[in-house]
Amino acid sequence: MSGEASTPGASPRAPRPGTQKSSGTVTKKGDRGAKEKPVLVLPPVGEEEPKNPEEYQCTGVLETDFAELCTRSGYTDFPKVVTRPRPHPAFVPSASMSEKPAQDDQRLSASCSLNSLESKYVFFRPTIQVELEPEDKWVKEIYIRGWRVEERILGIFSKCLPPLSQLQAINLWKVGLTDKTLSTFIALLPLCAPTLRKVSLEGNPLPEQSYHKLMAADSPIAHLSLRNNNIDDHGAQLLGQALSTLRSCNRTLVSLNLAFNHIGDAGAGYIADGLRLNRALLWLSLAHNRIQDQGALKLAEVLRPFELTHTEVVERRRLLLEKGTQERSRSVNSAALAEKTDKTQTTKTPKGLSKKKEKSGGESVRKEEKSGSGQSPTQGTPKKEDPTKSGKGKVTVPEQKTSKGKGPKTGNKEKRSFLLESEHLGQSLAYSWSPKHLVAEATETVNPLLEPVEHRDGKVFVPGNKVLLHLNLLRNRITEVGLEGFLATVQYQAQFSKSKSPSKGPVGLLRLSLAKNCFSPQCPAYATIQELMLPRAPVTKAKPREEETT
Repeated sequence: MSGEASTPGASPRAPRPGTQKSSGTVTKKGDRGAKEKPVLVLPPVGEEEPKNPEEYQCTGVLETDFAELCTRSGYTDFPKVVTRPRPHPAFVPSASMSEKPAQDDQRLSASCSLNSLESKYVFFRPTIQVELEPEDKWVKEIYIRGWRVEERILGIFSKCLPPLSQLQAINLWKVGLTDKTLSTFIALLPLCAPTLRKVSLEGNPLPEQSYHKLMAADSPIAHLSLRNNNIDDHGAQLLGQALSTLRSCNRTLVSLNLAFNHIGDAGAGYIADGLRLNRALLWLSLAHNRIQDQGALKLAEVLRPFELTHTEVVERRRLLLEKGTQERSRSVNSAALAEKTDKTQTTKTPKGLSKKKEKSGGESVRKEEKSGSGQSPTQGTPKKEDPTKSGKGKVTVPEQKTSKGKGPKTGNKEKRSFLLESEHLGQSLAYSWSPKHLVAEATETVNPLLEPVEHRDGKVFVPGNKVLLHLNLLRNRITEVGLEGFLATVQYQAQFSKSKSPSKGPVGLLRLSLAKNCFSPQCPAYATIQELMLPRAPVTKAKPREEETT
């Protein structure tokens, strides 16, 4: 230390002009300065000091929260949050012809400037487009398209999206998702507001095709769009299993869009297998796929009475046995509750009797004398004296009349609540679904295997899926052979809807799209399908009602 202190003291002015850099002391000093410079320069460049994203509390304003979290995470260039542009109004050809050359000249002159080129490519810059509520200006939908969403960005979204209390939809179009980032995105969904029910992942092909994870039993998604994701028969198999199996079923998904994929006959068969026991899906689109006659026949078969397989018959017998045991336990418990209520009533009555006996005193002796001597000539008097004739046993009759308004009604309420709870438990055993959904929706649906069946030639037939209202098979490879299957389905559903009022339950398809397939539009089967579906369509039903009102 003494040597190092003496060398700068011997030549204090030598390093400043820079002419004596060859000396050993100066080089040591230069090395020491080179080591100190990165320590001083790195914090502003890497922004290490302000990096505290976990300490930041989101305010609920997506624009400020996303920008702040990105800067705290070390991002220097990140997408901006902008309002989604509205579609331009229709062109009105009211301008005079004299104005057109001026506009063309302006466009040509502006196209040469750099600012005009930048303005043209603003649309292609990475942004987070937001659609707001018209009155409250809350974020309603989020659109991300055309730029890669990494796992770090999803981590930022997991912090700034939950405060959005009115968020309803997330749309991700060509954002480069992978199977890993999809799992992190699925983990993000339960953190968001309960109003989030719509998710659109379009143009994001995955190697493992793990889209079925979005349709788990605890998923809040009600509307799912998976267009243009190169989903093949394997992916369709996973999606069909997510719709329903023997022991599980999706009860939240209402609409599923699988258009513009590579689903063939085998994939359509897997989707049809998922529709066998699913009674929640209302809207299904398989347009622009590779479905031929075999897949079309499998889809049509599910929408009318179909035969149960051996495994389904075995499962149905098991469910019936469980239902019988539940009913027996239910009756035993209700009898036990009735006994408890009777005991509580009998324990309450002696107290009232003792009080009345103390108050009455000599009146009871007089009544006993009257009852002993009196054989009344009329029939009305003994009826009035019946409660007092037989002493202790029959005095409780008027007390029971007055207590009927309190005692037995409470017992009935207990019985009813217990029966409802046991019904909930019975349905939960039959379905083996998560208890969260059972609390809200257990009374609305019944296991399709427990529906009334029909026996034909030793085979068991169930009524089929009549919950699906919309089926889109536009631009596939269906011929007249597959068309005959849908004709039989539409004829059956038309007859069924005539015999059953719409208020009692679902009646089947209301819209069926089969255009642009491998058959002629003048085909007789297609013409009859159109005629049968025309009065069932909601639009055609609404027109006569409007005419009646007018």
